[in-house]
Amino acid sequence: MRLSGLLLTFLAFATAAGGAFLGARAAVAVVEDRSVVAVRDALAGEGLLFARVLGDGLQIVLEGEAPSEAQRFRAMSVAGGQVDASRVIDNLSVAEREGLAPPAFAVEILRNDAGVSLIGLVPADTDRERMADRIAEAAPDKPVTDLMETADHPIPPGWAPAMIFALEALERLQRAKISVSAGEVSVVAMAESATDQRRIENELARLRPAGLSLSVDITAPRPVISPFIVRFVSDADGARFEACAAGSTEGEAVITEAAVAAGLDGRVSCRIGLGMPSEHWSEAVALSIGAVAELGGGTVTLTDADVSLVAPADTPEAVFERVAGELENALPPLFALEAAVAVEPDAEAVETVPEFTATRSPEGLVQLRGRVADALMNTTAETYARAQFDGAEISMGTRVTEGLPPGWSVRVLAGIAALGELESGSVIVRPDTVRVSGLTGNPDARTQIAQLLVEKLGQDADFSVDVTYEERLDPIAALPTPEECLQQIGIVTRNRKITFDPGSADIAGPAQAVMDDIAEILRRCPDLRVEVAGYTDSQGREEMNLRLSQDRADAVLRGLRERRVPVGSFSAVGYGEEDPIADNETEEGREANRRIEFRLVGSEATDASADADGEAAAGGEDGSDEQD
Repeated sequence: MRLSGLLLTFLAFATAAGGAFLGARAAVAVVEDRSVVAVRDALAGEGLLFARVLGDGLQIVLEGEAPSEAQRFRAMSVAGGQVDASRVIDNLSVAEREGLAPPAFAVEILRNDAGVSLIGLVPADTDRERMADRIAEAAPDKPVTDLMETADHPIPPGWAPAMIFALEALERLQRAKISVSAGEVSVVAMAESATDQRRIENELARLRPAGLSLSVDITAPRPVISPFIVRFVSDADGARFEACAAGSTEGEAVITEAAVAAGLDGRVSCRIGLGMPSEHWSEAVALSIGAVAELGGGTVTLTDADVSLVAPADTPEAVFERVAGELENALPPLFALEAAVAVEPDAEAVETVPEFTATRSPEGLVQLRGRVADALMNTTAETYARAQFDGAEISMGTRVTEGLPPGWSVRVLAGIAALGELESGSVIVRPDTVRVSGLTGNPDARTQIAQLLVEKLGQDADFSVDVTYEERLDPIAALPTPEECLQQIGIVTRNRKITFDPGSADIAGPAQAVMDDIAEILRRCPDLRVEVAGYTDSQGREEMNLRLSQDRADAVLRGLRERRVPVGSFSAVGYGEEDPIADNETEEGREANRRIEFRLVGSEATDASADADGEAAAGGEDGSDEQD
């Protein structure tokens, strides 16, 4: 009996314990499920989908790979916000971090009258001292403000040539912003004039290293045009401008549209500048050109606010009166019209018309032919031609004639001045007209000749200007490349040498002609960076040879300066007996090693070089290079 009671008691306790255990397990499972769901939903709401949520009793386990340490910490914080943070087990790993991408190195170089400023980020290995020296060479006497920061990363490909080119560009620009990045340079600058603008653009294009992306935006102040002139002609040879000026590109477009409608076939290029007499200039020009088209031909000349319309000789009077009247009423305020019908020349009178002709050949010969009023005028014409064509051969074939028309001498001098705008061509002067034709290297020559003739002969003067621009004649566009300049030096020194007096740095007399030829080449090659390098043979003491080579390089540089070569960007360096090009054990080899070399430096440097060898002479007993 007693045993059965104990067993029942034990069973009762066991049943109660089992029920409690099962109840606790059920409660834990409910808590676990709810905690897992709550944490999973919270993580998903924050976009932390990399974390997997597992339940382990009352503990919450986070597993997965976080993209960063910050993301891992954020996941733990979100989970700790849903359950007690002590219940959250961190089994998250963090993805390996990739190396930091190198920064975008870039520099902006600003130059104006106040100095030079550098702003940007450069590699830590940048030679700041060398850069400062180059800027000092490019902008002497200008303060330099260096605001650049550095980053310790490798120098990216294309960075070095871009920086070298940027400093070369800085040397040629007085007011500019130069933006530099690896393989790219952008130049925004102001030039002193349109001619200067074209020169700089050509130089930068020539200096640009292969593979460099270059953007150039150089502006120049518009020139002052006086008088402001347009001359439009329509005759048997077609419609054309003999002079064209506009105040803006928009105005040029208006003038072009009117000219095309009047029969012009081809490209129109008006000279754009300041001095426009009225804001309605392009409108007045378009109306005037339209009047020529309505007449079926003729000439219209606008000189500032004066408009001169000349109709063909066969124009019906009624048509002329209508067109002239409509134009006069349509012209904007300020513009005044003079209209006339051309007069047919008398065939008999043509045979006796006096004529003066001036021609200029491609070789530079200037010939003056025809009639002049008196001996004084003959001398004046020759003197004026010699001043106009400095150094050219002048051939006089003029003849003094009485009874020439009034103003003949002025017409003759105007014709000579017009010829001066051409590289080759001719000017024919008659009492009623002036005809100019030829080739030029100045893109604005046509307009400039027309302006000159209007100034000298008057607005009503009859003249024609038929000149063609050729780029090969343009002294700016046709500049030789740096390599071509060195090749030319190599040609003139191929069979002649720069020699020195024995044991000295004085250039020998026979070598002066060689120096003259080299100077002439270098004067045609502006803005070069050239090193004049002096070398000796190995005879004598090394210190003496080094000093002698430096003295001789200095002497060559001095000789170029005396010949008016701009040598501001040149340097003279003596290398002594370094870099022999021949065997110093033979007399021929030593003679070859005693030399002066011209080589390009900076971004212009190439493998091309031109040698001007020294010539041996009697020397000292010690066999030193004093015998050179």
